[in-house]
Amino acid sequence: MAQPQNEHEERMAHPRMAAGALFFDEGGRVLLVRPSYKPGWEIPGGYVEKGESPLDACRREVAEELGITPPIGSLLVVDWAPSPAEGDKVLFIFDGGLLDRHHYEAIHPADGEVLEARFHPREAIDDLLIPRLARRVHQAVTARDATAVRYLEHGVPASP
Repeated sequence: MAQPQNEHEERMAHPRMAAGALFFDEGGRVLLVRPSYKPGWEIPGGYVEKGESPLDACRREVAEELGITPPIGSLLVVDWAPSPAEGDKVLFIFDGGLLDRHHYEAIHPADGEVLEARFHPREAIDDLLIPRLARRVHQAVTARDATAVRYLEHGVPASP
């Protein structure tokens, strides 16, 4: 027997989505931003708005936060990472690639939102990022090196 439409709708997931980009310098360091509204570091990116694709959100957030519009490359990871406080989340990281000197020197962090944008060695990721983001970034770096998209759950590759 078919379920009433509203009961079916109530069971459907309505996750929050966010998208960000990993940019690298010639030494393989990762670009991180220090937001003003919370402690620590993040990757450039943010929440996907209604009617916006994750890739478009990534491009918009990079432009808003850094003031630059470099090309954004392939998807690196998709991470299902629900939060007790915020509910279901699906998070995307795209490959920003090598950020050339022209784009790096043109960065002007968003007034009031981003205090600083700086390259950091991969080895520093665990010390600079919250653990769930650090796991996701490590997996994205691995996916980039392997040129293969990774599906994650809580920042860890899901078991088959």
